[in-house]
Order: sequence, then structure tokens, then C-alpha cells
Amino acid sequence: MEFFKIKRDIPFMRHALIFNVISALTFVAAVFFLVTKGLHFSVEFTGGTVMELRYPHAADQEKIRATLRSIGHEAPEVASFGTAQDIMLRLPPVKTAAGSTVSSEAFKAVCASEGGTPKQVTVTEKGQPVERTSCANAAGAEVVTLQRVDFVGPQVGDELAESGLHALIMVVVGVVIYLAVRFEWKFAVAAILANLHDVVIILGFFAFFQWEFSLTVLAAVLAVLGYSVNESVVIFDRIRETFRKQRKMSVTEVIDHAITSTISRTIITHASTQMMVLSMLFFGGPSLHYFAMALTIGICFGIYSSVFVAAALAMWFGVKREDLIKPVKEKDETDGAVV
Repeated sequence: MEFFKIKRDIPFMRHALIFNVISALTFVAAVFFLVTKGLHFSVEFTGGTVMELRYPHAADQEKIRATLRSIGHEAPEVASFGTAQDIMLRLPPVKTAAGSTVSSEAFKAVCASEGGTPKQVTVTEKGQPVERTSCANAAGAEVVTLQRVDFVGPQVGDELAESGLHALIMVVVGVVIYLAVRFEWKFAVAAILANLHDVVIILGFFAFFQWEFSLTVLAAVLAVLGYSVNESVVIFDRIRETFRKQRKMSVTEVIDHAITSTISRTIITHASTQMMVLSMLFFGGPSLHYFAMALTIGICFGIYSSVFVAAALAMWFGVKREDLIKPVKEKDETDGAVV
């Protein structure tokens, strides 16, 4: 399906050098911020306390964040899970008063903000009595209950970071093998360099603004990697198709024609995806904010890199018609001749 069709090819490759210089500068800046500032890792990577609270009504997440900031938590993670009444808190390690814990101090502050005081209650779960910490107001009604407390140690955080790095490496290797088999090694190297360019730039944004880097953001980065590969594959496929149909075109003309002929499809695909991502960004709340932010940056740079990085690199690597289409061997005229 196409919204429009451009009859005259746009000379993208004529300006490839300029845009690639911009890409190189952006990439270097991203690496610089990653080295100098580093990423602001969440509790999953650094260790801390995870708490689950249950309210009898929809919880005011912003109020909870303000309460936690007032007791020393600079960037508390507050998100709903399952229902609006169930809240999960992720709190990094902070200094507390002697004999107290992060969870007890946090729950005491949240309870006080609801006009109640903590108390121990016994509830029955699966036929067994279970001790729970509850918060009751002056009338004796429960306003919030502490369901669960877990401590995430630094060792667990290190394991998650290592697992995330392994996942990224496996995705990169898989993409290279796939593109090398489907197309040619020049396309594989060009595509993976372009896609890693997108990943590093996303990480550079998070390092520069010190946005929190969590497991959900890591998932977004991996999603962007696959998303960018898909766009590169579409363009590479059209390049191969054009090589077969237009044998008089030069390599530059073939690439320009392939990109131009996929513009309508690119606009439809990316606009549809971006609308969904923007809905998460503006209406998904804090729990989806940075996930959507990473996807937004990745989608924008993914379009850019597929055209001005991947295609241009393939051109400079010397891709030619023979790399994608094996020449047909002419039948030997002497076959079957009588000597």
C-alpha cells in the first residue's frame, strides 16, 4: 500500500558523506557522554529494596513519589502492576536511622502521608496465618498494606547487567549471520554498524540527561535493534530487486531508486509505530516513560541510519550487482560439437 509514489528518484547518496559526518560526530558525542557521565542504572542493576503495596482504592503515584523524596530517595521508582490498587516501589540503598531499614522507613512515611500508623496484622492465605504490616487511620480502616519486601543485592544487579550484555551480543551476532546469509557480508557489516550506531546514540541520550536505565529500557534498546534491522532489510531487498530489473543503472542510482521507492512504506510503518509509542510516552505514566523515550529516539535514528548510514556504508564497501546476482554462465558453444 502506498500513500504516494515519487516518480523521480531522490539523490540520497549525493549527500551521504555530509550526513555520515554528522552521524560520526553524534556517535562520538554519545560515546563521550557514556564514558564521562555513565548510565544512571536503576535498582535492578545497582541493588536496593523492592516493595509491593496494596491500596483499597486507586493509588496516587505522584503523591507516593513526593513522600519518598522527602525521606531521601532522589529517584524512587513507583509503578502500578496488575491493578491501580497494587503498587511496586523500587528504592536504591540510602542511609537510615540505627535499627531501621529502608522498607520500614519508606512504609512509615507512606503510611503517615495517608494519615495512618503502621501496625502488625495477621491474615490468612491458603489456609495459613501470615503476618503483614498494615497502615490504619484513626477510624481503624486500613489505608495501605505492605504485601512483600525483597532486597536486590549488588551481585544480582551485576548478573542482570552481564545477562543484558550477553543478550545484546547475541542479537548482534544473530543479525550479522542472518544478513550475511540472506544478502552478502558487505550488507551485513553495513547494517550492523548502522544499528549499533542507533543503540549507542540511545545510550548517549540516557547518559547525557542521566535518565534512569532499567530493564524495560534495555528491552527497548533490543527492540530498536531489531526494528532498525527490519528497515535495513527492506531497503537491501529493494536494492537487490533493482539490480535485477535495471541492469543499466549504476550502483549509486540503484541505491537511490531503492530508497525512493520505499519512502511511502517507510512513512506508513514508522508513523503507525510512532503513534503507538507516543501514546505510551504521554499517557503510559512514569513506568513506561523511559521505555517509550528509548523507542522514540530509536525509531527516529533508525530511519536515518537505514538510509544515510547502512545504504551509504554498503556503497562505500563496494557492493555491486555481482555480489547479489550470480552471473549466468553462457552455454559452451562447443558442447555437442562433432570433432
